[in-house]
Amino acid sequence: MNHDNRKNGFTLVELMLAMGFVSALLLAIAMTVIQIGNIYNTGITYKSVNQAGGSIASQLLRDINSSPPFDLPGTNPVHYVSSMAEPWGGRLCTGQYSYIWNYGDAIITGDQSRLNLYSGTNSTIPINFIKVADSTSSYCTYATTTKKLINMADAVELLDVGKNNLAIHDFSITSSAFDDSTNQRIYNISFLIGTNEKDTLDASSGPIKCRLPDDVKSDPTYCAVNQFDIVARAGNNAAE
Repeated sequence: MNHDNRKNGFTLVELMLAMGFVSALLLAIAMTVIQIGNIYNTGITYKSVNQAGGSIASQLLRDINSSPPFDLPGTNPVHYVSSMAEPWGGRLCTGQYSYIWNYGDAIITGDQSRLNLYSGTNSTIPINFIKVADSTSSYCTYATTTKKLINMADAVELLDVGKNNLAIHDFSITSSAFDDSTNQRIYNISFLIGTNEKDTLDASSGPIKCRLPDDVKSDPTYCAVNQFDIVARAGNNAAE
């Protein structure tokens, strides 16, 4: 009787094919996990921007709706120092509270001659978008060269920079209507909030936006910019 002494096993070709299949499977799993992570981080970034914008919009609406109507630049007292005149940021004084901010680009530059600053030893703490009790609108009435410093004890920071490094990139307010019979004024407010990694932003034309995905400096996972437009009505109190 003849016995076949050959041992059962895999050939070299079979082993190579199996290893190739396992490697491809592991690579596909790794790429899927990375893609899911990128989608998750993108969602977190957009959520942070939208939450910050929604919170600021709510504060502005609440305070303006409970304030007397106020005039915009060109009157005394001044209630709005616009970004057109002061490229470092701006100030909006509603008559009860004042809102003070620095633009993202100015924060990156770090030029204290341009920035809104806290007073005293707190001057090195950055101001992003703060709310300050200011019934006389004193923070909006000053000479350009002698901006009034802000008392940090009276201020509340409304823009939580967090890990996404958020900043205000633009802000504007206009008055669209005034009703003499009710002493109410309508304001249109627009502001731009986004991440503040300068290399990932494009300011070459129009409002600041994230660079396109095909740009070598783009980072769609951690870059997000969103514009918020609100309409507020002042005049529930007596005029100033």
